[in-house]
Amino acid sequence: MSDRRTVFLIAHTGREAALRSVEGLVDGLLRAGIRIRLLESEAVGLDLPDGVELVPGGHGAADGCELILVAGGDGTLLRGAELARESGLPMLGINLGRVGFLAEAERDDLATVVERVVAADYEVEERMTIDVLVRTNGDVLHEDWALNEASVEKAARERMLEVVTEVDGRPVSNFGCDGVVLSTPTGSTAYAFSGGGPVVWPEVEALLMVPISAHALFARPLVTSPDSVLAVEVQPRTPHGVLWCDGRRSVELPAGARVEVRRGKTPVRLARLHRAPFTDRLVAKFALPVTGWRGRSAH
Repeated sequence: MSDRRTVFLIAHTGREAALRSVEGLVDGLLRAGIRIRLLESEAVGLDLPDGVELVPGGHGAADGCELILVAGGDGTLLRGAELARESGLPMLGINLGRVGFLAEAERDDLATVVERVVAADYEVEERMTIDVLVRTNGDVLHEDWALNEASVEKAARERMLEVVTEVDGRPVSNFGCDGVVLSTPTGSTAYAFSGGGPVVWPEVEALLMVPISAHALFARPLVTSPDSVLAVEVQPRTPHGVLWCDGRRSVELPAGARVEVRRGKTPVRLARLHRAPFTDRLVAKFALPVTGWRGRSAH
């Protein structure tokens, strides 16, 4: 095995069990002749052998790597997605948290992960993202992106956010609410799911608009074309709001701000170890009851 192969490792190291899992991954890959690159800030508390390259982060941190290996919960996986999108490298997630829909393996699968990475035995699929634009008085205030969702939320607990929703340049409804989630199919099992939105299979290309605790007769979740442009306008008479992208990056929305969401130009590439259908993943992650299922008839 060539010693020129390098994997970038992003890990959550805040718990003892996570530390041990990460150290096991590092040891297995190094013994197979694959070099490891790690952020300096994430090396604290790890007992790392020689051969691990520490980098400060920033643009180009993953240059020369073949894969981004992420070990942690949903927040860590989304952090890995940021580097995956920037670098164009596939991301392979190992769930060390609770649900972990973006993860391809669990804590007990570490040995298998090492074997498959060493053999480069995985498939790569692309997940659509969204590009996010915030305008005020016609001027661009902020640009961002998300893999899961962009959420327009109220900033003051005691006051609802007054908004007007829009699809493809046409108004849909105005109402007071706690917020509106603008989601990809990947994000349909995240914040949008908590708000009562539909579960959308990842291979379906679509955009979702899910109102959160809306005071309105019509405030149903909407599923639109992936080529649609969704918008949420914060009414001038309302208190300011806040925009969150993937729950990681935020910007204040002044009264009168307009948030536009469209299909992202740059997807995120995910490495897959299993060909199991999304239905099985959904049942396993949410521990859904399927007792009594007999399957299709043999006739």
